[in-house]
Amino acid sequence: MTRTILPLAIVAILGGCSTLPRDGPSGASIDSGATTAQALGSYALVPLTYEVTERIKHVPPQFFGTLATASSEQPVDLIGEGDTLAVSIYDPSGSLFGGGGGSSNSRSNSIEGGNQALPGSVVDRSGSVSIPFAGQVQVQGLTAPQAAAAIRRALVGKVANPQVMVSIAGNVSNSVNVLGDVRQPGRVPVGVNRDRILDVIAAAGGSARSTDDLTISIQRGGRTYTAPLSAVTTEFGENVRLQRGDVINVQYKPRRFSTFGALNAVAQVDMPAGPMTLTGAMSKVGGLNTNAANARRVMVFRFERPEVAQALGITQPATPRGVPVVYELNFSDAANVFAATNMQVMPEDVVYVPLAGAAEMRKFFEVVQSMTRVVYDISVTSTLNNN
Repeated sequence: MTRTILPLAIVAILGGCSTLPRDGPSGASIDSGATTAQALGSYALVPLTYEVTERIKHVPPQFFGTLATASSEQPVDLIGEGDTLAVSIYDPSGSLFGGGGGSSNSRSNSIEGGNQALPGSVVDRSGSVSIPFAGQVQVQGLTAPQAAAAIRRALVGKVANPQVMVSIAGNVSNSVNVLGDVRQPGRVPVGVNRDRILDVIAAAGGSARSTDDLTISIQRGGRTYTAPLSAVTTEFGENVRLQRGDVINVQYKPRRFSTFGALNAVAQVDMPAGPMTLTGAMSKVGGLNTNAANARRVMVFRFERPEVAQALGITQPATPRGVPVVYELNFSDAANVFAATNMQVMPEDVVYVPLAGAAEMRKFFEVVQSMTRVVYDISVTSTLNNN
């Protein structure tokens, strides 16, 4: 048995460089997979300096999705089916809703009795409301002043010079539905002074989440329009006007980055509100593992926007997610600490630090030691059994 295990152990030790346990790819592996002047690789490897971070920051920010094309000019103050109208009619003669009289005192009572506030009138399926002495009056599709004029015309001949006032007491048709991560989801009425998307989100109580972690979608007519809430709050053109029947969904999509390799924590980390720098990201996980990290090769794996890649002179072909780029920072150079504080980490970035050469060698010898110990134990056991 000993003669069989010894050759296997020797082969394993000689192949230790390829079978060594790792926390991720080695520095040499990352170099071999990068694009060079001689060959096209899987990604572009870009040294990260302060100048590079400044060139990245000078590219205007861009958000994915827009609500601008969803802006509607349809009126939101029209009466519709199910709305409740408050109708008040003033009859100067007092003959329609009150008695008449010849004396001054009687005339005063008559004028007072000519004011009539009708019970709330609900617009029926035919789009009409029932008005005493006027019958069914068509009001659907009219504004409140237009409905008042229609009721007044229906009363002509029954009362001399009636005055009519109409207001929408219960607004059902001019409303949108707000769903998702808001404090008070449900139906929200819209009007001429509260018809923009931020108006209805505020009417629904807003959200307890950070603005940067929320996405807004508008569903209308079989189409969906989507944009980050941070864009809606900063770009006037994204705070669009809504129309009746819209469905607004406030979605919570937390921004996260991941860390791997020789850092003090391997984790997926939630990003705080506002921008986050590379130094902030590293401090979130306790910084570099001083016993294992190669501080000369702090890397950020990212699918970069094509316009940013163009500004950096990167010729790497783009994928559907963006241009694959690995930014490499020499953190042992004091000047590059300023670059790290100027480099913004983006959602879905991967911050990776490979093992230092000494750490790789230490792991190799640990593997060798463990294997030789196993061979020694088997050899001793075999000798005792033979005796």
